Amino acid sequence: MSFGNSKKINEDWKFILQENEQFKQPTYNTDVWETVNIPHDWSIKQQLNPTLASATGYLPGGIAWYRKIIHVPLEKDGQKVYLYFEGVYNRSEVFINGKSLGKRPNGYISFAYDATPYIKYGEDNTIAVRVDHSKSADSRWYTGSGIYRNVWLVYSNPVHIAQWGVYAYPEVEEHLGTLNVEVELANESGIKASLVVVNELITNGGITVAKSSNRIKIASNELAKISTKLKVNNPKLWSIDVPNLYQLKTKVFKDGKVIDQSITQTGFRKFTFDANKGFALNNTWMKIKGVCLHHDAGVLGSAVPREVWETRLQTLKDIGVNAIRTSHNPQAPDFYELCDELGLLVLNEAYDEWEFPKRKWLEGWNQGIPGYEGSYDIFADWAEKDLEDMVRRDRNHLSVFAWSIGNEVDYPNDPYSHPVLDGGGGTGFSQAMYGGYKKEAPDAMRLGAIAKRLVAAVKKYDRSRPATAGLAGVAMSNETEYPETLDITGYNYTESKYQSDHGKYPNRIIYGSENRHDIEAWLAVKNNEHIFGQFLWTGIDYLGESGRWPSRGFYSGLLDFSGNIKPRGYFRQSLWSKKPMIYIGTYISNRRNDGELSMDAWPSWNYREGQLIKVVCYTNASKARLELNGEIIGEEKNYNPETGIISWDIPYQSGKLEAIGINDDGKEASHYTISSSKRPYALTVKVEKNIISKDKGVVQLMVEVVDENDVPVMHSDDEITCSISGPAKLLGMEAGNNSDMTDYTDNKQRVFHGKILTYIQATGESEPIEVKFTSPWLKPVSVVLEVK
Repeated sequence: MSFGNSKKINEDWKFILQENEQFKQPTYNTDVWETVNIPHDWSIKQQLNPTLASATGYLPGGIAWYRKIIHVPLEKDGQKVYLYFEGVYNRSEVFINGKSLGKRPNGYISFAYDATPYIKYGEDNTIAVRVDHSKSADSRWYTGSGIYRNVWLVYSNPVHIAQWGVYAYPEVEEHLGTLNVEVELANESGIKASLVVVNELITNGGITVAKSSNRIKIASNELAKISTKLKVNNPKLWSIDVPNLYQLKTKVFKDGKVIDQSITQTGFRKFTFDANKGFALNNTWMKIKGVCLHHDAGVLGSAVPREVWETRLQTLKDIGVNAIRTSHNPQAPDFYELCDELGLLVLNEAYDEWEFPKRKWLEGWNQGIPGYEGSYDIFADWAEKDLEDMVRRDRNHLSVFAWSIGNEVDYPNDPYSHPVLDGGGGTGFSQAMYGGYKKEAPDAMRLGAIAKRLVAAVKKYDRSRPATAGLAGVAMSNETEYPETLDITGYNYTESKYQSDHGKYPNRIIYGSENRHDIEAWLAVKNNEHIFGQFLWTGIDYLGESGRWPSRGFYSGLLDFSGNIKPRGYFRQSLWSKKPMIYIGTYISNRRNDGELSMDAWPSWNYREGQLIKVVCYTNASKARLELNGEIIGEEKNYNPETGIISWDIPYQSGKLEAIGINDDGKEASHYTISSSKRPYALTVKVEKNIISKDKGVVQLMVEVVDENDVPVMHSDDEITCSISGPAKLLGMEAGNNSDMTDYTDNKQRVFHGKILTYIQATGESEPIEVKFTSPWLKPVSVVLEVK
């Protein structure tokens, strides 16, 4: 929110997974309902079931109700009262004291309601929220269900800053930074208001560097806007390497008194897009090294604490990622704040489908009979409104560099079709594509008209950034107006058209909006100056879009469900990171894989004596060698730019296997070691800091199985039990195993690759917390967390 005095009201909601129209009535007795805290995702707490849709990870939806009582003091009489929801999935309706405040079908959009007309000042007031996710297979991935983002209670003066009413966008030229500021004000009182609006720009060190004051008069029940410019000489620029931020303090005065104020995180940076040279940040041409991300976190579902996102985003940045595509919907506000602070660019995306549904696989990925549930039925009434609200909410984030109006809505014959799909002369195709042209299908020419509407909605509230989309059927869309409505054009898995389309459409700015992990897809970016970047599918494993049972989700991430770096994450680090790195993984060498080098080799060194093993090395060093027990066993080899992988075939011998990266000058630059392990012996636990905030802070504890010499036992699948003493609760245990379909609602889970991540949340008291991990026949381990 950008106005009023707000506070979270996340605690002690009543919840029931049932439908009853009487639940909205304040007199209804909810004593037997479950007590939950927000954010809350009810689907992730249910049982995985092979009869449910694979599209959403074999987890159910349903209809549920939430209730909470808030006391509004008598002294608040005369103030406005608002309820602000960061996201409710989905098709929600909010009531106050039995009166409906409104409905919001889109589960990803933040929204607020004015509850003032029905508030009882000096009394208890009952909030009721109905959430209808009965169309559980309405997405191609796991969405979660419920009030899965924060809820705020807002008190404000009748004259106040409008919701998302502060808009600050920077312009940078040489040594001068200009912050253009617009402030929209709402007068919801019965008389005209004379106001003074003061904007003050402050560095992180607390120094005021620019200030302005504007007078304005607003008629009763009207909106009005002031515009101003704050100029700063030699501003500290926001960049990926140094994400400098400023604070914009906006105060509204009436009769000399502050009646409203807000703080906006902002700063200075410059984006440049060029059809021939690609993308520049602050006049430095660069490649965007991006990943696509969904909004869940394995066992946590879609109710993901800020601390978890911070760890995940930092890990991605550490392996060389510099940009995120929010696939295929807006994320929680915390997500964008973290990207601002960490220095990650964001392509902010709104939709995966428009006016028609896509196929959702109910039995297995690309198998069985597809379903056609979705959000298409709300598109006509809500498309522009939802998109405008996304832009207004997120437009002040320096990290956001583009607005995407859709993903793969042009997938050929799902649902749109065009005669070009028949192939033949002039089409560039020798045979029919995607089943050929289907006359009965929706006409692809509709894409251009819809895109124009959506781009206009974006430009209505932000002209400082480009509009874009991820095109799946580029060849078909090129026959329509769709690509030309976009400022920059994303190509999904269509690297083969990078060169030909650049020649045919010389003014088109092209990038890879969704791409495979193979090195060829990256070289198509690296070796073509006009392609400014790519977004891998995907950055982190996600629930849903599952294969046949057992399969919890899609398993192509650089990180697994628990946030651990997978081998392909290290491979990507070797391609993208500037910091020296090296990694080795292994697998049994045989004739079938002799010509292939895997980017998915795990760091295991446990085989039969003498067995021929292929060791693959991912590094950004110019050379590497391999040592076994201190002796050279793999000769020094040059980096292979065509495969990105160095490899050796060696006979297995137990002990310590080490790869050494070597620079051109012959100096050692990086080391990576794996060792043979014995039987599982003990548990260890890793924690970055053993301090947890009593205000519902979250600590992530990584438990690992080791042998008697403290060597990780990667092949362990031991079951771990978590026990907590003190003011905390277990949010979940996540090992990252895609095929483990057991109960995720209890405190027992099996490790995967010898590890499991445990999420512990404080419950509000100040006493120390002890977390203990046990497993049959293994030495237990415990950690004490200090609460502050």
